[in-house]
Amino acid sequence: MKYTSLYKNTLLNDIVPFWEKNSIDLEYGGYFTCLDTKGNVYDSDKFMWLQGRQAWTFSMLYNTVEKNDNWLKMAKHGIDFIIEHGMDKDGNFYFSTTKEGNPLVQPYNIFSDCFAAMAFSQYAIASGDKEVKELAKKTYLNILKKKDNPKGSYEKTTGERPLKSFSLPMILSNLVLELEGVLDEDEVNKTIDFSINEVMNVFLDEKSGLIYEFVRPDGSHEDSFNGRLINPGHGIEAMWFMIDIGVRRKDSKLIEKAADTILRILEYSWDDKHGGIFYFMDALGKPPQQLEWDQKLWWVHLEALVALAKAYEHTGRKELMDWYEKVHDYAWSHFSDPKNGEWFGYLNRQGDVLLDLKGGKWKGCFHVPRAMYQCWKTFERIEK
Repeated sequence: MKYTSLYKNTLLNDIVPFWEKNSIDLEYGGYFTCLDTKGNVYDSDKFMWLQGRQAWTFSMLYNTVEKNDNWLKMAKHGIDFIIEHGMDKDGNFYFSTTKEGNPLVQPYNIFSDCFAAMAFSQYAIASGDKEVKELAKKTYLNILKKKDNPKGSYEKTTGERPLKSFSLPMILSNLVLELEGVLDEDEVNKTIDFSINEVMNVFLDEKSGLIYEFVRPDGSHEDSFNGRLINPGHGIEAMWFMIDIGVRRKDSKLIEKAADTILRILEYSWDDKHGGIFYFMDALGKPPQQLEWDQKLWWVHLEALVALAKAYEHTGRKELMDWYEKVHDYAWSHFSDPKNGEWFGYLNRQGDVLLDLKGGKWKGCFHVPRAMYQCWKTFERIEK
């Protein structure tokens, strides 16, 4: 199958070399993520969640693709920086630091903690470092402690309109599988049960088949900007996490329900006029508050490719492959940059490159390599 070699070759000969060559900070440790179209550094601040994501990526590649010493060194480069500069005294992770590692933005974003935990876990497997393994567990337990109030003292809302966010159960459904070697079995199963229920019964709306980004604490819907918000990429990404859980538990009903949800979200969020998947949408078709709602983003399309490939692998349903080819054709013809390497991140609605950066505050060495790896391995299994 042409897809297997395409994803494998792109990962190993394009994406990974781009970050190996351009992102390493040899002076202060860690990685630069603000890279222009050719890989030059245009801003030297370091964002802790991207440090964790890149350390995870190189650890994962070392563990699953090849025992490449350079990949292990790349991973250690990030892990050392995170341990030395990434945490406050209570073990919460800063959002960003200077290139030297001085804290810039306080630990208001639980994703920094989540990706640090993922990085520690994968690196511990790669290196056998017991202290880092213990740190992975400690970080995970700290995340659970904060799950009902992720931003803690940095929360800006007043509590007048309480809404819970889809982000946390979504990320926990993947994080817990990443940390399986670190946590005891009861903890893993408890978190999986929590995540399945929240994702598939609370945030997935039975009537519309869409995943809402926020719901009230009792699971009902709030008629407000946030209460009607649909983030198609988030919903689709969560579905491949659910498929992974379904495979692990031999739960074909969960896999089928996830496949149905992927299709429903794509039907709702595909731009029939210009192609591609919208970034944000309103569940009732009202104007979204996000001015960038109609942009086309790299990670949304990559997550759709992973989800569709996995759903097709486990169900064999033709409509999933039809959608896969549609998203594939759009993504590869618009985001991939064969001239300079890596993928563009941001397109306007018409599909023109809006920002020609390869990395920044939100885009780092994560979604592209992870999707290349996942699609490569999925199509390899489909072939067999």
